[in-house]
Amino acid sequence: MSQVTKPVVVDMMPLEAQNKADSMRVALNVIKQNVAPHLHRNLDGYQQLYEQFLVEAALTIDWEKCNPPPDGMIVNHSSLNGDNAWHKEAANKLAVLKLNGGLGTSMGCTGPKSAITVRDGMTFLDLAVRQVEDLNERCGSTVPLMLMNSFNTHTDTDLILRKYDGRPTKILRFNQSQMPRIFKDVSQPVPNDDKDNEEWFPPGHGDLYRSLQASGLLDQLIAEGKEYLFISNIDNLGAVVDPNILRYFHDTPDCEFIMEVTDKTRADVKGGTLINYEGQLRLLELAQVPKRFVGEFKSITKFRIFNTNNLWVRLSAIKRILQAKAMHMEIIENKKAFRDRTVVQLEQAVGSAIKNFANARGINVPRSRFLPVKQCQDLLLVMSDLFQTHCGRLMLNEARVFNTLPLVKLGEEFKKVGTFLSRFETMPKVLELDHLTVSGDVRFGRDVELKGTVIIIASEGQRIDIPPCALLENKIVTGDFRILEH
Repeated sequence: MSQVTKPVVVDMMPLEAQNKADSMRVALNVIKQNVAPHLHRNLDGYQQLYEQFLVEAALTIDWEKCNPPPDGMIVNHSSLNGDNAWHKEAANKLAVLKLNGGLGTSMGCTGPKSAITVRDGMTFLDLAVRQVEDLNERCGSTVPLMLMNSFNTHTDTDLILRKYDGRPTKILRFNQSQMPRIFKDVSQPVPNDDKDNEEWFPPGHGDLYRSLQASGLLDQLIAEGKEYLFISNIDNLGAVVDPNILRYFHDTPDCEFIMEVTDKTRADVKGGTLINYEGQLRLLELAQVPKRFVGEFKSITKFRIFNTNNLWVRLSAIKRILQAKAMHMEIIENKKAFRDRTVVQLEQAVGSAIKNFANARGINVPRSRFLPVKQCQDLLLVMSDLFQTHCGRLMLNEARVFNTLPLVKLGEEFKKVGTFLSRFETMPKVLELDHLTVSGDVRFGRDVELKGTVIIIASEGQRIDIPPCALLENKIVTGDFRILEH
């Protein structure tokens, strides 16, 4: 199905919106006098984003037109041909891009999140490099690894990657835009200059298309014969190049965009989902849903899939759409507390561009392709015996009876990576674990094994030490050291 989206028209704004747009333009021109020249393009981009926001702010999605995608729009991964065999011609036309703009602050770290050690002494960055190196070794290909950094992550990322200088696999980097936060109450920019990074923000991974073009790398990749771009979050350890999807994309030349989706569980109810909207395949995010329909959006009966943010896009289609100035993505207004005031960040999601591409479709992939590490409780699983590592890929241990992962909930004491690691002499064995809840001052000795459902609660002022080699199976451990049958 061909999909064409008209760009937003900003010259027909209501008078109030036009006044706000003019006021913003004046303020941004003042900032230009006090910032480095490379930020001028970013400020011009923000003006366009802001004008689109003003035009579309009053628009709401028509819920009655939001329907699950019909048959044919979503392809089941199990139906793809290829038998996991590599298509070497297709591999030579591929580039792999990791979204690397996030900091590790939510896990108590400074610097890029991708610099956190995940497993076997390797960081997210190390694993990504190793995966692409292995692909190139297997196929005799020249797949580059690309990183879209932010102004928050690019310096540290460059330092970390120095150890890979001279290796055969090319690692390309570019920065997404740097845009000013806006005070909500007066609709004016926070920064006067570029001295304080906290006054600026990276505008979501939807900025990828514009920034890729502005960097010159889009044209460079096309000139080098690259046709396909595989995009994923760097903290999704399941997002490796899939040979069957690559072959499918190669063999389906009229398809310009693929979004990998997977079956929704109750843990995923806030994730964006693919919908059929007036015959178009669109990404619907929770922030776009009218309040009275949020419950229906979160239901796993109507919308049964969600977006993994693993995307496959044709480079020539990106260039065509950008040259025609026809790339349209919805804007998400992200409000944050900043210095006792409310500020606004205007952001876009990379997957929301799907509606601009011809014959876009989703592929329903196994859950194993969605393994994000957002919190330390996710880190516990990927560092444990649940997984094995091969050439940068994490694979579920074959000794695990169930394909699903245990549900793990760790308390505030485990929130930061440093304190999290200090509470384990070694990661517990969890091959037969179903559910783990830990709260309070709890520490684990070496070679602890957890099975079934285990709940450990240390009361305030008390500490629980799980002794070395302990086996806890369907147990509740409380602050007074009683061990109860569950």
